[in-house]
Order: sequence, then C-alpha cells, then structure tokens
Amino acid sequence: MEVLQIKSLIEDNLGLSVELNEKSGHMDVATSDLFPICDFLWRNPTTYFDSLSCITAIDLGPDAGQMEVIYTLYSIPFHVTLHLRVTLDRDKPEVLSLSSIWKTADWHEREAYDFFGIQFIGHPNLTRILLPADWVGHPLRKDYVEQERYHGIKVKYEE
Repeated sequence: MEVLQIKSLIEDNLGLSVELNEKSGHMDVATSDLFPICDFLWRNPTTYFDSLSCITAIDLGPDAGQMEVIYTLYSIPFHVTLHLRVTLDRDKPEVLSLSSIWKTADWHEREAYDFFGIQFIGHPNLTRILLPADWVGHPLRKDYVEQERYHGIKVKYEE
C-alpha cells in the first residue's frame, strides 16, 4: 500500500486530516490525532503496522518554541514503512503514550523523555532509561547547560 493510499484510508475511516509531505514521505498529524491514527493503523488488516521501529525527537530550539516527534511504523507482512510527525509546544512538550498499542514504545518514549523532557501521557513508567535517575536536565535540548559536577565527579571539561 502506498503512502497516499494510507492517507486516504485514515481520512476516509477516521475523518481526520493528515498532511502528506510527498518528498520526504512522512505525514504530519495533529498531536490529538496521533493515538487514534496509530491504533487504526495497527488494527486495520489492510495496513497492519505491527511494529513501532523508532521514535525520534528533535528540539527546534528556544526561538522556534517547538519540538518534533517522528514515529517510524513498519508493517512486517506488507513491508511498508510509514513516518508520522507531530509538533509539540517546547515549553510543555507532551503527547499521549503509544505503549498500549506497541510495547516497544515503552523504551523509545523513555529515551525521548530522558534526553528531551517530552512527557508521554499515560506511559506506565516514564522514568529515565539511560541517564541516572537524579541527573539534572535533558541533554539533547538546545538550551541544555551541563552540570559541572555529578556526585563529586567533574563532568564538564573546558578545552
């Protein structure tokens, strides 16, 4: 199934609007529409996106005031990859968790939380996954300021 057909399927069955970027092949969806779209794509036997391969977060910086989250879905039986992108408010980045649809979302969402501070509403255990639990800040945000010391160990080095 082609991406354009998937777009039509979503709009016809859910009555939601998605914007297709044909050059990059991704769809922009409203944050509030992400969960119903993903649930539909997972349940629908003509698409059956049975795998959430990746979640990528991008901080567009303080001036832009936005973050993006890109979800890479894959249908193993149909060999189709689909990218869905949502744009979040940088001051309060939050989106519904997809962990009730795909179990792999659990770790992917925790990583995006750990490094960017994105809140995944309804996540069963939204805690740090790669950094220590008491780490201060989210190091992949553009305005992140490194701690000078962590438990007495110098972590910030000047060149």
